[in-house]
Amino acid sequence: MSGEATPLSQESAETLNTAVEVEQSATADAVPEVEAPATEAAASADPEQRVRELEAELEALKAEHETVRSQYMRIAADFDNFRKRQSRDQDDLRVQIACTTLSEILPVVDNFERARQQLEPQAEEAQTIHRSYQGLYKQLVDVFKQLGVSPMRVEGEPFDPNLHEAVLREPSDEHHEDVVIAELQRGYHLNGRVLRHALVKVSMGPGPSGGETAAPAESAQAENEA
Repeated sequence: MSGEATPLSQESAETLNTAVEVEQSATADAVPEVEAPATEAAASADPEQRVRELEAELEALKAEHETVRSQYMRIAADFDNFRKRQSRDQDDLRVQIACTTLSEILPVVDNFERARQQLEPQAEEAQTIHRSYQGLYKQLVDVFKQLGVSPMRVEGEPFDPNLHEAVLREPSDEHHEDVVIAELQRGYHLNGRVLRHALVKVSMGPGPSGGETAAPAESAQAENEA
């Protein structure tokens, strides 16, 4: 009958089996075996060694971080010192300029003070002129005060070479030695700094007394009589 399958011969069956085996072998050769990465294999093989390696890397990174941090701190400190030094230099320069400028004006103040002490105008016109320039002097003094300039008070004070310049020295029965007894030219401060030293007269203390000078003479007379 045409609907029934025709049985294969033994030779045909063997040929078919051989073809299937060849195909399976070729497929197996075409697909290579996937191997695990070497690092994963090493890690799975020795996990303690991997931990030690990671710890060593961590310590190296910590050391590098500390080095960079130390360098940053040094640079920051150097910059801060530089900024402070620049600020001090600028302040010193401003003070130096102010001292130079004000020192040039001080002789004008001296002249006003001399005029006030020495001149005694009698006529009405002279008194008017006197009051006018004394008004200018007061304005100048007020400006000096606003700038931080203040006069020294030296009479009766101990002589201080940091503040005073001794022009004269003379004996004095009223003052001890090295005491300022007169101000010859006024000194000034600028915000606590010496703008100009005061020219002063300094006491040498009391001179030799009459009794002290007579004592050596009486001793010499006694020696001659002997």
